[in-house]
Parts: sequence; C-alpha cells; structure tokens
Amino acid sequence: MDKRPIGVFDSGLGGLTAVRELRRVLPGETIVYFGDTGRVPYGSRSRDTIIQYAKQDIAFLLSQNVKYIMAACGTVSSILPAEVSGRLPVPYTGVLEAAARAAAKATCIRRIGVIGTAATIRSGSYERLLRALLPDVQVYTRACPMFVPLVENGYLGAGNPITTAIAEEYLAPIRSAGVDTLILGCTHYPLIADVIGKVMGPGVTLIDPGRETADATRTLLAARGLLAEGAGGARYYVSDSIEGFTSTANAFMGRYAGGTVAQIAIDDYELEPQE
Repeated sequence: MDKRPIGVFDSGLGGLTAVRELRRVLPGETIVYFGDTGRVPYGSRSRDTIIQYAKQDIAFLLSQNVKYIMAACGTVSSILPAEVSGRLPVPYTGVLEAAARAAAKATCIRRIGVIGTAATIRSGSYERLLRALLPDVQVYTRACPMFVPLVENGYLGAGNPITTAIAEEYLAPIRSAGVDTLILGCTHYPLIADVIGKVMGPGVTLIDPGRETADATRTLLAARGLLAEGAGGARYYVSDSIEGFTSTANAFMGRYAGGTVAQIAIDDYELEPQE
C-alpha cells in the first residue's frame, strides 16, 4: 500500500473530468490536481511552449511527493516527448493510449473520428496510435478550438444555443464521414458530451479519455503495488484566482467534488534534469 497522492494536471479545469473518474474508481486515493488556469488554453500554443508548461506542471506535482502523474490534457499527451516523460522518477501517463484502445475496441466499421485542440490534431498522435491498433482504420480529425473556452466559461448543457451552434459547425464533417466512434480528444469535452452526442446522433459511441485512463490507472497501480486503502481525498491548485473554483468544480465533478483549493506561482517550478 502506498498512501502518497496521485498527481493530475491540465491546462485548465477540464482535467477535473479525469479527477472525477479517478475518485470514482479509486476512492481510497488522494488526488493532487493542478489546473493551469492562468495560461489556459494550451492547444493554441507552440510545441516548445507546451513542453515548457508541462515540465513546470510536472515539477509542481513532484514537489507534492506524488507516486504517479497523469497528464489529463490531450494537448500535452500528444506532444510531451518520451525522453521527458520516460525519465521521471514516478510512473507517468497521458490520456491518448487508453482512449485509442477503447475506440479501436468500440468501432464496428473502423471509421473513427477524433476531435481535439489544434495542437492535438496537428500532432497526428491519435492517427498513429489508431493505425497501429487497426491498420485499415479510417480516421477523421477535426480541431475544435472554441470548445475549451466555452467549457471554462460555463457554456454547458444540451440546450445551450451557443455551444450547440459551434458544435454543429465543427462536427459536420465528422458526422458526414459516417464514423461510428468519436474520441473526445480533450478532457474538457466530456463536459459538453450531451451537446456533442446530440449533434452526432445515437449511433456514435463517444470515448471519454479521462474515464478510460482512470480505469487504466487502477490497473497499473494494482500491478505495481501502489494502491492506497481507506478514505481518499483531493487537493486542488490553480495558477490564477481561486474565485469561483468551488462552484465550477462542483458542476464539473458532481458527487465526487470536494477538497481544498489554493493558488500557486507556477513559474517558480522547474523540472530538474533526471539522470
């Protein structure tokens, strides 16, 4: 048993969807979450900037003595080099691999859609993973840059006309392609899954990367003897004002909400080179 916390980070508050799933499947674990609300979104940034931000986020989580780190950010998961993640002193995972495996398992006609930030789509990471799993798969991708600010500003719910109108425009080419499976390639997107599902129609399976990665995390921690028992909890940190965090977190996490929140100066943290 290992009572050290699990570390989770994202560019903003969308990664709370992954925390929700972790708290659901691993109730004995303590979660330390960092949301980089002062620099959201990452998806429109350059590759070098995204890597620098991710290194600082990881450095902060390591300062909290975590036993495991999840990048609950599709952008970081797509871009952070293996030479960085592979040399960390604790296990690390992004959200791509578990989502790709779930999509490959779900599709019946081998036509899969992927939506994400501009950086995620530009990286081609999902296409490479899916084609390694299903060589004859047809993958249709679409950047949806407005989804993150819509979620961060509370434009949620199937009846929201602004989010619905933007989703209709973004998703029209994916829907026309006739996919039967759609990867929500950013952890913000499950918060508007009802809008996306309504636009795509009932015949399309939506893949939630946070949920799939939480299940994979439980398997990994069990295999390595790192699971904790008893009552877990959560601590939240952001890089901008904490005003409004509690109400937002409650909306994002539902019954799994709760925990302290504090603001930090993320620029004070740098990832030390690993031997």
